[in-house]
Amino acid sequence: MTVSGPFGREGPRWFSIPAHRPFVDDLARGFLAALSHLGPEALPRATLLTPTRRGARAVADALLAASDGKALLLPQIRPLGDLDEGEAPFEPGDLALDLPPAISSRRRRFELARIVVDHADLLNFSPGASQALEMAKALSDFLDSCRIEEIDTDGKLDGLADGDLAQHWQVSAKFLKAVLAAWPARLTELGLIDVADRRVLLLRALAKRWTEHPPTEVLVAAGSTGTAPATADLLRVVAAAPLGAVVLPGLDEDLAESAWDKVGEQHPQGAMRRLLDRAGITRADVRPWFPQSDSRGRWRRRIVNEALRPAEATADWLAQIESLRAEAPDLDPVAEGLKGLSLISARTEEEAASACALLLREALEDPNRTAALVTPDQTLARRVNARLLRWGVIPDSSAGAPLAASPAAILAQHLAGLVADPLDPVRLLALAKHPLVRSEDDLEASTTLELKGLRGPAPRSAGALLAKLAEHPTAQALAQRLLAAVDHAAALYVDGLAPPAKAALALTEALEALTGPDRLWVGQAGESLGSLLSALIEDGVVLPEASPRAFADILDRLVNEETLRVGGATHPRLRILGAIEARLVRADRLVLAGLEEGIWPQGAPIDPFLSRPMREKLGLPPPERRVGLTAHDFAQAASAPDVILVHCERRGGAPAVESRWLWRLKTLAGGAGLKLPQRQDALDWARALDAPGAYQPYPRPAPTPPVADRPRRMAVTRVEALTRDPYAVWARDILKLYPLERPDEPVEARARGTAIHTAFEKFAEQHPGPVPADASAIFEALYMSELVAAGMPATALARERALAKEAAAWVADWERDRRARAEKIIVEAEGRLTFPINGRDFTLTAKADRIEPTADGLAHILDYKTGAAPSKKQVETGFSPQLTLTAAILLNGGFPDLPGRKPGDLTYVRVTGRKPAGLEEVRVTSADSEHAAVQALDGLRTLITRYDDPAQPYRSRTAPQFVKDHPGDYAHLARVFEWSTSGDDGEGE
Repeated sequence: MTVSGPFGREGPRWFSIPAHRPFVDDLARGFLAALSHLGPEALPRATLLTPTRRGARAVADALLAASDGKALLLPQIRPLGDLDEGEAPFEPGDLALDLPPAISSRRRRFELARIVVDHADLLNFSPGASQALEMAKALSDFLDSCRIEEIDTDGKLDGLADGDLAQHWQVSAKFLKAVLAAWPARLTELGLIDVADRRVLLLRALAKRWTEHPPTEVLVAAGSTGTAPATADLLRVVAAAPLGAVVLPGLDEDLAESAWDKVGEQHPQGAMRRLLDRAGITRADVRPWFPQSDSRGRWRRRIVNEALRPAEATADWLAQIESLRAEAPDLDPVAEGLKGLSLISARTEEEAASACALLLREALEDPNRTAALVTPDQTLARRVNARLLRWGVIPDSSAGAPLAASPAAILAQHLAGLVADPLDPVRLLALAKHPLVRSEDDLEASTTLELKGLRGPAPRSAGALLAKLAEHPTAQALAQRLLAAVDHAAALYVDGLAPPAKAALALTEALEALTGPDRLWVGQAGESLGSLLSALIEDGVVLPEASPRAFADILDRLVNEETLRVGGATHPRLRILGAIEARLVRADRLVLAGLEEGIWPQGAPIDPFLSRPMREKLGLPPPERRVGLTAHDFAQAASAPDVILVHCERRGGAPAVESRWLWRLKTLAGGAGLKLPQRQDALDWARALDAPGAYQPYPRPAPTPPVADRPRRMAVTRVEALTRDPYAVWARDILKLYPLERPDEPVEARARGTAIHTAFEKFAEQHPGPVPADASAIFEALYMSELVAAGMPATALARERALAKEAAAWVADWERDRRARAEKIIVEAEGRLTFPINGRDFTLTAKADRIEPTADGLAHILDYKTGAAPSKKQVETGFSPQLTLTAAILLNGGFPDLPGRKPGDLTYVRVTGRKPAGLEEVRVTSADSEHAAVQALDGLRTLITRYDDPAQPYRSRTAPQFVKDHPGDYAHLARVFEWSTSGDDGEGE
């Protein structure tokens, strides 16, 4: 039988599909055309090898599309195994190998973490379980590199760090030597083998079998660049088979020999040059797989390859441009190559995501077009995915979704965190309101638990929390249910430590008790979390004991490394792909995003165990090899007919550097007197899509409630609010909107003020006569007990004890001095004054911290402060009328226990415990206090009269100079930031 087509030439058969062509489509058409000469039975007997499983699916789809709707028996399409994804290689069922099973990736990591802990003495520090897991990940990468490159490390680690290397590299070398001795022994003990070892052995065995017994059916390996030596040697065997062929992706056949000789690790062609050199063939031996009559995209491929030529060969860029023009005198090859290639320079990542989504959506307007986003940046991919949902478009995305963002994982992380801190109000509230925990019947209970139990300072104990909920049985029952789950998960920690495997089991049981297994383990997220916890329970037995906090860190680390593959109904013409996955897949429009240094390409990985000289001595490839592989991915994608390159000027708020490949393209175009076309229209769309309307700042709010609803009873402190911020009076006193405390509200400032007031009050009540000799100790004890009762944390109490001692000493001396002049001490005295305004009674109330009547008929009024006291000017101008209005009530007989008294000094007593420990600040003296009281009362009459006018609004911040440092509880409701930055600063009425 005469064989024609690709298999009609003598072997070895090496072919290539140019970068500008759709790889899988050309592969499928050429494959079917070649096999059509071998008879109908040849196709199902043929074997087609691809780099990855996704590539295998893409080839199958392309073969079906190329059959023009005819029934087709597909060949065997098998993945060789993707080294980055950990995929197993092609393993025919009849391959006679007695290999142990491969160790799972999680079990391997746990075992390596155990080895790290066991050899911690070589590291000069003791890593915890979480640190050991992180180091195990780096060890896994090191072991994989050695296995994939088939490096025999025996004897190479001796003297590995000799010379001028830093001491920590010598420590690393000793540690690696111990690990490389312990790890194979542990695998033998387990009866398992490393995944990378098994992959290499399988590929070697397959190559050996096909060499000794060449397959008689068609055998094609397509899309692989033979990065691993075992894969490269297998490709050589495939190419030499009787009906074998290797199809390379995008071999640059036009690169000058002088430049080809300089191709290195970072060049897009670096991997293929190594492959051809290992196979002993030249570029001239590689033929086109499926010759095309049209030259569409040829010039694009040429200028992309020229732009990415080795740095040492860029000196003759201008000569190469002239050479290109000489090849096509009738057109400008550079301008022709730039057709269909455009650029977007977005300001931020958010703007880039919007532009990418719009470009993909634009392509879908044509029902015959496909589109794909290609980026190694998974965060950007998810942002684009979220924006496409705006139009109800769900792409087939390989980026997936993080497990850490799923409800099941969030619940597990919160519960693990509560084991470390059982009374954390924020986490307890997260559990109470979690959709997997809360049923419809629990809605009211969870709200009550929040409002009555978890807002404000953190509860000091479980009993204290339940006591706060005594009058709310449903909320109390919910709290008991949550605390019981936490107790179950925490029960096994003895002396603060527990095996992570048992901790994971207890956590799983507690989760199921909270949610029920029928709700927790459903869906991809539930299955993934269940798989992770199962691995911890079964394989985590080797991990060292951990504290609750350390176990929570372990769980957090593992959960954040998991990605969920998004399934369901997706758009058939839209994909979001990683750079590796885009090697074989092509769309009518490609959007290449993330073109910033550190993203695409990523920086060379940092090896914590090996320096560059150490890697070179071991024979490991340099870190830059990965850059060359991603450069090849970029070159393949950038050669498509319709490509938009997207880069951000800023990332994470910091300036970003555009990718070296983008910079080279722009430089090459500039050398030809051209520029990359800009898609400014897409940027304009993105900016207009979410652009606000014309600037119309929110005006300063000025509500005008009915006069009948305006308050006719006010405390002196509320009069101060009415003077400074009437809007706050409208919100609190009229609408009855009271601020809610935050869960786990810090109590320091508030507790200090309350404790000082209460300590003064109790001290005066317990010791109304002469000041006792141990007054300082008594006051200190009263003050500290109030801080403890207020829930101040222990860390703050340690600081307060030193301040309390200083403050108490000052208070004792101050009390002796004050009591020597006072007839008695009256604390927390309540006063009231009612008088008519506009024919309606108005009542003014006050609760004075302290009043000291003296023998001269005066009564001095004092107010305690722990912070800054109002200035004398604020008191005199009426912006702080608390003391002067209290004096007016006293002057008019409003305090029943002090008839006929006139106001004396109006004083603020500031107690801090610092230097000075206390300060007595008289704002109005006895000589002026009566006048000040009359003036304050007149001012109040005028103020209330003004607000009896229906047209008088309760404006926000009529005295902003006194509230800038204290925004108040209603600033967000009044939208202060919005109107105060628009020019309306609120000065005056």
